[in-house]
Amino acid sequence: MKPTFTGLHVFVRDLKASLDFYRRLGISFPEGAEKGVHVLVTLDGGAELAFGTLALTRGYDPAFEEPRGGSPNSLQFSLPTRADVDRIYGELTAAGHKGHLAPHDAFWGSRYAVVDDPDGNVIGFQSPQDESKRSRGPNV
Repeated sequence: MKPTFTGLHVFVRDLKASLDFYRRLGISFPEGAEKGVHVLVTLDGGAELAFGTLALTRGYDPAFEEPRGGSPNSLQFSLPTRADVDRIYGELTAAGHKGHLAPHDAFWGSRYAVVDDPDGNVIGFQSPQDESKRSRGPNV
């Protein structure tokens, strides 16, 4: 049997703040979802994105430990143009969200930026790749 990836569950401290952040990215949630403890939406392509409060998680997982800071993992969103990366970064940081990595031309040829969501999760935004913007990657 091979498992099938179905989506991602994000643990949140403040459901309203998190849904407000993701609504700015164009994700639609049911009316009044922020009043609950869990919400699940199906994204384009069929993957599910769920948000659950820490209180809910503690209710079914007694071994759950609250994260300290954000996740070292990153949610990635594609945007249609390089200008859109700059625009969404500007909109989110103007709304008070922490800019993690300002928009720049990444070595793989995309315009790329990172903003932290209300729980400190790393959210990346990138444009399609432009071969003329490629450069040598970091020395690792």
